[in-house]
Amino acid sequence: MSPQPSLDDLRIERNAPLGPKSKTWPILISVTLLLGISVAVWWFRKPAVVEVRTVAAREVSHSNGSGTTDRTVLNGSGYVTARRQATVSSKITGKVTEVLIEEGMKVKADQVLAHLDDTNIKASLLLSEAQLKSAQASLAETNVRIKEAEQELKRQSDLVQSKIATQADYDHAEAAALALKAKFEQQKAEITVAERNVATWQQQLDDAIIRAPFPGMVTAKNAQPGEMISPISAGGGFTRTGIGTIVDMESLEIEVDVNESFINRVQSGQPVEATLDAYPDWKIPCKVIAIIPTADRVKSTVKVRVGFDKLDPRILPEMSVKVGFRESVVSSSNQPQNAPRGVTVPKSALQQQDGKDVVLVVQKGRAERRTVTVASVGVDEVLVSAGLTAGERIITAPPNVLTDGSRVKKINP
Repeated sequence: MSPQPSLDDLRIERNAPLGPKSKTWPILISVTLLLGISVAVWWFRKPAVVEVRTVAAREVSHSNGSGTTDRTVLNGSGYVTARRQATVSSKITGKVTEVLIEEGMKVKADQVLAHLDDTNIKASLLLSEAQLKSAQASLAETNVRIKEAEQELKRQSDLVQSKIATQADYDHAEAAALALKAKFEQQKAEITVAERNVATWQQQLDDAIIRAPFPGMVTAKNAQPGEMISPISAGGGFTRTGIGTIVDMESLEIEVDVNESFINRVQSGQPVEATLDAYPDWKIPCKVIAIIPTADRVKSTVKVRVGFDKLDPRILPEMSVKVGFRESVVSSSNQPQNAPRGVTVPKSALQQQDGKDVVLVVQKGRAERRTVTVASVGVDEVLVSAGLTAGERIITAPPNVLTDGSRVKKINP
């Protein structure tokens, strides 16, 4: 017979040895926690990709292969402008009924851009045409009466010679004929007036159609159907003064404000190298068209017009552009070359570290700190004579978090 269970049998021995499974679980949990903590630390401490803007180092001087070397004598900045552009308006005040243009559309000379309400003009034209027809009919009637009066005058003349009619009857017939001839001349003048009136209303009808004054591209659409348009400003916001703006893309050029202290370095026909801010790697050959013969007393600058050697669809009005005015110097093996050599970089890319001039260069997706030798410092650019080669991508205005070896991503082409 088995012994009867008691309360002592239910007691738990806390110091009893653990089994194999009881020892494994704490180890697995500890290892998992350590791995999770390590992954989290690596994730939060890994280097982040920094977005930067870059620009290519630009060569300053180069030989053209004919015994001469081109060098930049003056740098400047300006904007692309159109020599010929117009905000097209109407010759009359009227309500816009139809607009046939959109931004970016190419138009030809005399192409219809918009229509104005011409209901009243057409009504006035019909009235003037009716008045012309009435005047022409009256002239025809007067012409018939003149023939009748001339016949009556001839009869009275014969009767007077036969002494059958009196001289008074002849004078009366003669006066009637002369009066009809005068009326005929007056009605001819009235017909001329009526024709001029018709031509006036036809011109106003044509003025209700707005056409392009020259070929170009539409850069702005300023009016919509239902709005009033007027060639002069009405002083309120309910009347437009133009349908749209047209730019002749063949007349694009660059306007540069040159400090009057350096205007002696610029001359008409001088070669210029232009660089659009939108395309920093694209060097555009240009030349000086003209130097405007007046100075701005406020800014102490002289305006210089620079023309493109060849236009390109990428060049758009109001684009910002940097230009370098160049000159050719003779080079020979027996004569030292004084032209500056090296590359130019933006002044914002230059940094000071441990008393040295350094820049950050993008190499394989990372920032590389490079010590350079600065030959000269300009207003916006610095000339580097050693440490860089033309074409290398330089980080402009590097953020403080950027260090040597940091991962970077270019946000400009």
